[in-house]
Amino acid sequence: MMMEKNASFEDFFILLGFSNWPHLEVVLFVVILIFYLITLIGNLFIIILSYLDSHLHTPMYFFLSNLSFLDLCYTTSSIPQLLVNLWGPEKTISYAGCMVQLYFVLALGTAECVLLVVMSYDRYAAVCRPLHYTVLMHPRFCRLLAAASWVSGFTTSALHSSFTFWIPLCGHRLVDHFFCEVPALLRLSCVDTHANELTLMVMSSIFVLIPLILILTSYGAIAWAVLSMQSTTGLQKVFGTCGAHLMVVSLFFIPVMCIYLQPPSENSPNQGKFIALFYTVVTPSLNPLIYTLRNKDVRGAVKKLMGWEWGI
Repeated sequence: MMMEKNASFEDFFILLGFSNWPHLEVVLFVVILIFYLITLIGNLFIIILSYLDSHLHTPMYFFLSNLSFLDLCYTTSSIPQLLVNLWGPEKTISYAGCMVQLYFVLALGTAECVLLVVMSYDRYAAVCRPLHYTVLMHPRFCRLLAAASWVSGFTTSALHSSFTFWIPLCGHRLVDHFFCEVPALLRLSCVDTHANELTLMVMSSIFVLIPLILILTSYGAIAWAVLSMQSTTGLQKVFGTCGAHLMVVSLFFIPVMCIYLQPPSENSPNQGKFIALFYTVVTPSLNPLIYTLRNKDVRGAVKKLMGWEWGI
């Protein structure tokens, strides 16, 4: 048993990534690099714009700035490593690097699930309780909700990543993924991992299914309130802001559920890689575009900023 436990503490892992398709690696490198740059520029732009424009100093844009910062950190926790692996023959990651990567991927992913619930509550309060909105979404309470999202993510990740790295790997180093993810690491184990799989299912239910149910409940109440509205302008504004948020929720939760709500032993590694590629690369790059293109406040702030820059 001691030999098995010690064998799990190897100096490095080999991330196989997309090595089964060597002809695709150059194409993937270019495409992923473009998406990563879009993610960096788009999310930084939203953070800076929300800070500079006083009209965007509202709870909605405060949470949106947090989401943008989360997306920046989330993609940066795995994509640079992937780009390095795609570019050259070296596909290794140190044991410590794998632990750190797993911790931050889990922490930031969980925090995003909770933050999306907070954002849906903000939209519920704005549409269904407009007269009490400023009281319900007081700046201090907003900061508390944002902090709770981050703390819940990092606390949960500390527990779950510890359970994952405690399992003996018996000298196995080939991780059939492009980053250190729980299902891929569980497949390396040479002992029974049903307890870890059960823990993964329970944690996924708490931080994926329950947030999704709360979000859908909020939007059910919003839809009911919207149907009773007489103002066409009000309807358009509600659909503009809430539609953008629902799109972001769908792009994040659907692929995550495909990976984490079924046992790792039943997952197809190749299918899992491309699904993970979507929620780690594509979704964070689309979020700024969705909020910018569908939101009049953001478009107005952009025009105002551009006019100020050019002295118009």
